[in-house]
Amino acid sequence: MSKTYKATGINLRTQVFGESDKIVTILTKEYGLIRAIAPGARKHNSSLGGRSAMFVVNDLLIAKGRSLDKITQAQTVKSYSGLAKDLGRLAASQYLAEVVLCQGLSEQPQEELYELINEHLKRLEELSSQKTPSVMALLTHGLFQLLALAGFTPEVHMCCLTQRPLIPDFTDPNWQVGFSISAGGTVCLTAWEDLRKEDKGRSQRVAERSLSGGFRRSELRRVSPVETTGVGRQGEGGNVFDGFSASSQTASTQSLDYETIFHRQEMPALSKRLNARELTILQQLSQSEIMQDTTKDRSWLSVEQVLRQYAQYHFGHPIRSATLIDSYFNANHDASL
Repeated sequence: MSKTYKATGINLRTQVFGESDKIVTILTKEYGLIRAIAPGARKHNSSLGGRSAMFVVNDLLIAKGRSLDKITQAQTVKSYSGLAKDLGRLAASQYLAEVVLCQGLSEQPQEELYELINEHLKRLEELSSQKTPSVMALLTHGLFQLLALAGFTPEVHMCCLTQRPLIPDFTDPNWQVGFSISAGGTVCLTAWEDLRKEDKGRSQRVAERSLSGGFRRSELRRVSPVETTGVGRQGEGGNVFDGFSASSQTASTQSLDYETIFHRQEMPALSKRLNARELTILQQLSQSEIMQDTTKDRSWLSVEQVLRQYAQYHFGHPIRSATLIDSYFNANHDASL
């Protein structure tokens, strides 16, 4: 970059800086995430006041600095001001913005991520105030697509254990499928139960043999002092192993050490059990358009919880904005659902 550069970006985080300034974290199409000072933005007559607010898209002229860049000019292109009119939509927007900040990169183009967050903020802003439950559906859809863009798409169409297709069965009211974060997605409960029984039986057999000392030789690997010394080489008058002659090797084999080797498949933990409706929602989230009839459906709450845990596992820290979503929907749960 030169001493000044132009960029188009959306404000995703703001914080107080000094007496009257702000530090704004901006996702730009051209340079990814940047942090820049908006000088005087907190003064009541500042031209950067409104332009440095959350979820405002600006054409920017930015001056390079030693530690922080500085916004010298800003021209507003789009403002999602409607998000602030409803707490649910605002909370969902902050949630998605935090996920974007987790996966955004600096000093490289992020046009696809920029377009995706703008698309989902637009959908939230245009949502009718009478469709409060649809906020969770739009949030869940946006979260899934952001995970997919980051390369963290969970497997939702096949069992992660057997690689067989999973088809929701609406004829059985008790039908369920498991979701395992460590396995990477959905698992057939029958296959999971079989693996759990096999793992339990193996553990019992190992414990019994350990107590009785009855391990078979095929279950043990012999390790001699010569084998652990180094790589053998051919020498005059016989084999030499890093200073040990063949005769010393023969003597050493009279006292052998044994190391027990256990081979087992890791038992994936289940994060949640999903019914047919919830799995159907998960399987349709990869589509560009959200599924119809999203109102009055508690299934979206369950699916969001699953994807939230999955995202936090891959990003390595909690999504703090999710607490506001929980508070909002707990307070409005009975009224909205």
